[in-house]
Amino acid sequence: MPEYLAPGVYVEETSFRSKSIEGVSTTITGFIGPTCFGPLDIEPDIVTSLVEFERTYGGRNKLSFPNGEIDNFMWHAVRAFFEEGGKRLYISRIYEPEKPDELDGYATEKLPSGSPPLSFHIRSRFPGRAGDARVTFTLKVGQNVLVQEVAGTGSLKRLNSVVDRDVVWIRDVQSPLSPPVGTGGYHLALWDPDQRTWKFAAAGENLSTAKLELQRDLDTTLGHEIRIVTVTVAVEPLAVGFEPFVVADLPLDPNHQRSGSPDSMFAYFAEHPASLARARTTPIVIYGALTNTTGVDVLQDFVNAYPITNQPLDPHDPGLQVNIENPTSNIQKRSIPVQLIGGKDGKRPTSGFYEGKGGSESDSPKTGLKQFEDLEDISIVAAPGSTFGYQSNQQDAQAIIGLIISHAQRMRYRIAVIDSGDNQAISEVRAMRARLDSSYAALYYPWIKIVDPLTQREIHVPPSGFVAGIYARNDVNRAVYKAPANEVVNLAIGFEKFLNKSQQEVLNPEGINCFRFFEGRGMRLWGARTISSDPEWKYVNLRRYFAYLERSIDRGTQWAVFEPNGELLWANIRRTIGDFMLNEWQSGALLGEKPEKAFFVKCDRSTMSQNDIDNGRLVCLIGLAPLRPAEFVIFRIGQWTADRKI
Repeated sequence: MPEYLAPGVYVEETSFRSKSIEGVSTTITGFIGPTCFGPLDIEPDIVTSLVEFERTYGGRNKLSFPNGEIDNFMWHAVRAFFEEGGKRLYISRIYEPEKPDELDGYATEKLPSGSPPLSFHIRSRFPGRAGDARVTFTLKVGQNVLVQEVAGTGSLKRLNSVVDRDVVWIRDVQSPLSPPVGTGGYHLALWDPDQRTWKFAAAGENLSTAKLELQRDLDTTLGHEIRIVTVTVAVEPLAVGFEPFVVADLPLDPNHQRSGSPDSMFAYFAEHPASLARARTTPIVIYGALTNTTGVDVLQDFVNAYPITNQPLDPHDPGLQVNIENPTSNIQKRSIPVQLIGGKDGKRPTSGFYEGKGGSESDSPKTGLKQFEDLEDISIVAAPGSTFGYQSNQQDAQAIIGLIISHAQRMRYRIAVIDSGDNQAISEVRAMRARLDSSYAALYYPWIKIVDPLTQREIHVPPSGFVAGIYARNDVNRAVYKAPANEVVNLAIGFEKFLNKSQQEVLNPEGINCFRFFEGRGMRLWGARTISSDPEWKYVNLRRYFAYLERSIDRGTQWAVFEPNGELLWANIRRTIGDFMLNEWQSGALLGEKPEKAFFVKCDRSTMSQNDIDNGRLVCLIGLAPLRPAEFVIFRIGQWTADRKI
């Protein structure tokens, strides 16, 4: 309450409106499963297109497991999701190594035969065959940065654009004309704050006692020049679906900093980069014991591991003299190629890897389904490809389905889209359905036939990616309360099994949603039931609509926590929720010709006891009449006479 202590005019703002509730999104989806590449234990970022997915998680290449290759079902599911109308997606990649080795499955550098090892190492950031790549380090010499300035009666030598610990190439252009022309050497530029001048340390020289000094030893009038040496790193993955990754003009010294932050090649490709975005998208890691290593040492390391034939330089090209110990040796070629090989896709993940690890009890990063627990905006979850080979992998596939359903139930506002097994007969999918019972999941059968863009062959893929996209399209074009069925499957050219009406009459009552082909109407999703035995939660749209309402009210009434629990608050709650429900009724989501027949909101003494109030509980009761789909449309036709009255 404001205080009025002195006479005067006081202008105050007050609100005469009830708080508003905004409907939440119902289309954001989470897919979990193996991919070609990508992060395992980093918080997933939103994916809005297939191109974005490929940039982080790889392309459409098949996955190679010890027991054979299988189609990349995750890629096909993501493609189907966006083609069917999905907009936003989260991916949780899972990977099970073949061996317990920490780096099993990661691509590592292959040095030329007989080369000494590098003092640092290069490997793919994530495991997978897609980590095999060609990494090219291109050493670049910039423009001359040594200038002479006239100041008063004397002259001052100055360096432009040089930062402490830059690697520089220094040469005397007046050196003898006999080959090689323009002999120079590499040094580490060091700023001496005491003497306010630059010093330059050569390879192997103690940095604290560097002998070469700018003001004393170098002069532009005598023909000296200084050029900054940087490196451009280009990563060209060998797998289909990846674009080259290029970062230009990185400093070579591991301790190089700009504006107080490390910015060298080693900082950019560090195992734990400065930003999550870089950790998700940077394809390689450069690491090692670099405490006493300088940028000049890094140059020498490259030269030792990748010897290059000596060739004379163009007199007008500063070139790169990379053999520091032998200053009479120059090279024409400046690119140093490194091959990364040995990446593996691991084993086909089992249920334990889908479940994931990490959490509040542990400091370790979250993996698997546990990653989705922190993403509150997800409404749909699926594990594309987890039921592949169901008959031979039944125990593990059933465990994964159980984990997905358990996750959806625990998170309350989600629904799990469950795939049937591939190549299942009707009796087999019925047996699979008989093991399940949940209002938070829906089962879809059969698998969908498409043309594989990789091989141009017809293949069968799980339906969950298509279904999640159809959910999203249905919600955007119509509304979440409309059943996501009688919808065209855009990418489908057929189904693994074409069902007729009699066969669906067996499956539909058991909550198995079918895909059907109709002459003149194409391939359609023809079912919208959950796998619940409770008839109250029979339909998918009913479960999803209640999740939408509950989550919207949950998020839109957080302001009420710790407010005084009395009549004023109760009336405000009734108005807030009543306005929201009225808008839903006006949108056609509720049954009833009048608002009072469609819903009610109670929050008063009739919903709370004195004990509730004493214990800080506010209880609000909401009832509504939801719409159910017209699953069976019946027209009764009889004979009529012309003189009969209605």
